[in-house]
Amino acid sequence: MNLALWISAGLLTAVAMAGGLSKTFIPRARLAAQHGGEWTRDVGQGFVRTLGILELLAAIGLIVPGVLGIAPVMVPVTAACWIALMIGAMITHGRLGQFGLVLLNAVYLALALFIVCGRFGPWPLGS
Repeated sequence: MNLALWISAGLLTAVAMAGGLSKTFIPRARLAAQHGGEWTRDVGQGFVRTLGILELLAAIGLIVPGVLGIAPVMVPVTAACWIALMIGAMITHGRLGQFGLVLLNAVYLALALFIVCGRFGPWPLGS
């Protein structure tokens, strides 16, 4: 089960890194032109960049504390924060009628929930 939790954290890290890099470094107008990026039309560039930075921090928080053994409790805490982020993403994409993206965000949410339950539960890091 520990391996499954590490794989889940790795998958979410890749998702967070990709999303964070795109939101942080791709201009809002270009994001809005991409499929699924319509939500960026109604918000400012600062908001989009802030979300990108939060996703980059999540990518770090899902892996680095566990690998280094420094504050490993941050892994499930980060996963819990990711759940909140995915709920917001699901609401946003749902309002835009992007139900495929809602489903994708639900998968990411499920992975994060698995990490939270596993790392706060029977398979904590650093024990």
